[in-house]
Amino acid sequence: MTPNGAIVFGLVVIGAAFVARDLTGLAVAFAVALVFALGSGKRIVTALAWSAAIVLPLVAFMGLVWIVIVGRAPAEIAAGVEGSRVSAAAYVAVIALRLFVIAFVIQAIALRFAGSTPLQFVRRLSAPPIAKKLTVLTLSLIETILHAIDRARTALIAAGTITRRPSWSNLRNGWLLVQTVWLTVITIAISRTRDKWPIEDTLSLIDGAIVETAPRRFTLADGAWSLLALAGLGLAWEMR
Repeated sequence: MTPNGAIVFGLVVIGAAFVARDLTGLAVAFAVALVFALGSGKRIVTALAWSAAIVLPLVAFMGLVWIVIVGRAPAEIAAGVEGSRVSAAAYVAVIALRLFVIAFVIQAIALRFAGSTPLQFVRRLSAPPIAKKLTVLTLSLIETILHAIDRARTALIAAGTITRRPSWSNLRNGWLLVQTVWLTVITIAISRTRDKWPIEDTLSLIDGAIVETAPRRFTLADGAWSLLALAGLGLAWEMR
């Protein structure tokens, strides 16, 4: 499978998740993504756990707001009916499952190309050079953000502002950690774009690195997976 086909597949499945209006339609979109992930031949437990970790905070927050506090779904509020907590729970489940499907299909694509580096993936894409260059530069900032988080956390632990283990001070000073991470990311990003990249001539090096000598735009495997995704989109649309 080519990165082009994987991107098309992912966009169609994400479209199916947005089109679906109930749990049945979202279950169809998830089934398509699950078949795709299993087809990679890799263990998908990590992908499922990573996707669930993203969704759980949203479920907890929305459950508190819509199920516990409000007690009815937004559609019932708009219609002026009394509503129930059951419908509110269904609303929260649909939103959560939609986000879970989106996160999982992204992880499934990552599993499919686990043997390739991000640069190799971008090089094989059929996209304008400027778009591929911006993608590479954006991906490079992910490591910057992770490094900034580590530096900010270490500094605040050394200052006694937060602790290594869960504590009340961590909850009280959590916003301070967010601010420190943000300022650290900005500082590192500015230093890279202003000093490091010009000195190393990074932009010119990327121009040569993203050129694919014999690109494969679309294969039969891409078409087969895209048809499966389109079938899922059609089913989700019919179940609206």
